[in-house]
Formats: sequence, structure tokens, C-alpha cells
Amino acid sequence: MENKKTVLITGAGIGIGRATALAFGAAGYHVFVTDILKAEGNEVVKTICEAGGSAEFHKLDVTSTGQVNALVASIEKMWGALDVVVGNAGIAHRVPLGEMTDQKWDQTFDIDLKGIFRVARAAAPTMRAAGRGAIIAVSSIMGVAYGWDEHAHYSAAKAGVVGLVRGLAVELAGDGVRVNGIAPGYIRSAQSLSVQHSLGPEGLEKAGEFIPMGRVGEPDEIADVILFLASNAARYMTGQTVVVDGGLLVGRY
Repeated sequence: MENKKTVLITGAGIGIGRATALAFGAAGYHVFVTDILKAEGNEVVKTICEAGGSAEFHKLDVTSTGQVNALVASIEKMWGALDVVVGNAGIAHRVPLGEMTDQKWDQTFDIDLKGIFRVARAAAPTMRAAGRGAIIAVSSIMGVAYGWDEHAHYSAAKAGVVGLVRGLAVELAGDGVRVNGIAPGYIRSAQSLSVQHSLGPEGLEKAGEFIPMGRVGEPDEIADVILFLASNAARYMTGQTVVVDGGLLVGRY
């Protein structure tokens, strides 16, 4: 295939994933947009291509090892080793402890943590053989510093992402593959705007009042940092989870 860098992004149909796909498309990457949301994913591809970039959509359920392995193998057959993998797919359902079933706990871990692991495991061998590559995993401030009531499963899974980043970074560093994470704060996305599972529109605006920068973040502000972590500008950086929260964690006292 043409000499163009490649990126695979999970959960790229909406929110931070969508913004990340657009950012990589604008930066000249061929973007593999993956999601369970087919219409939204195809719309992202259309937007990238209309702007002069290149992209393609693949429906992908990150809880399926078979689907993940098959897609990565297919991409590698056509394009060689992926340059970048962004593990972004996730859910954040509100479930009080008294209603928390094993099934709901396992579902969250299967998507938010194991989904990232599956994609990294599939892509890493060819990346290592090529001696290059970057893996970026999306965590959350709820996984690095804050607890979140009625979201213990989400906080635990996102904390697990930080540990996964550290472990993979050490294991893959000698072969030229870097692994970093990002921990967004309050971001204007479908997740945070959900009244049922998160803050909702009014709650999100109120959050801006106690964030030092005076506002919640936008998805593209997370996407730009992910693009940096994937770039040569971050070439000596691995094993880190970068908090991007408008000063929230350092400003709460």
C-alpha cells in the first residue's frame, strides 16, 4: 500500500474517539475507524475523506477476541504493522453497589480494560517485529485520582488501564514500541451528557465552575494530546498516563 502511517482507533464513532479519528485523519494518517456503531463510524469516515484524508470503517466489538484478531491480521496483510493503536472504546453505566451484579462488573471490565488489552495483544507482535509503534490507552481521572459513586466498576477498570499501560510499556520498550495512557477530566461527550449514567447537561456545566480553567473540556482537546503521544515528539515517553483535565486535580483543595 501507499507509504502512509496507519492508526486503528476503537470506539471511534462518537465523542473522544470520533475527535481522535478526525485529528489523525487531518495529520495524514490512514485511519481505521472501528466501533459497534456502524452509521456513526461511516459518518466519521465520510468526514475524514471529504476533508482530503483517508479512512475506512470496520465494525468491531472489542469484547470479541476473534473479531479483534481477524481485523488486525487483515490490516497487517494489506498495510504491514500498524503505526498507532488507540484503545478508546468504553462504557460508564451508573450501578449502585447494591445492584451490582457479576455480569455488569464483568461487562465493564471486558470493554473498558480487556478491550484495550485485546487490541494491544493483537497488534504488538508485528509492531515489535517492525521495531516501532505507539499504543495509547484511554483511562480517566476516575481511574487515577477520584472515586465515583455508583461507578465503582468503571473506576476500577480505568485504574486497571493505568496498570496495563505500565506493564506493557516495560515489556515492549526494548522493541521500539511505546505505550502511554491519557486520563481525561470532564469532557463534553455523550457519556458525560447522559442524565441516566453521568452528570447530564446541567451537571456538566456546573462542573465547569470548579475546574480552574473555568470550563469542561472538548473531545478535540483530548484528541490533540493523543496525537502528540503517538508522534515523534513523544519519542522518549512511555509508561505514562497523562491527565488532561483543565487543572481539576491540582486545583481541588
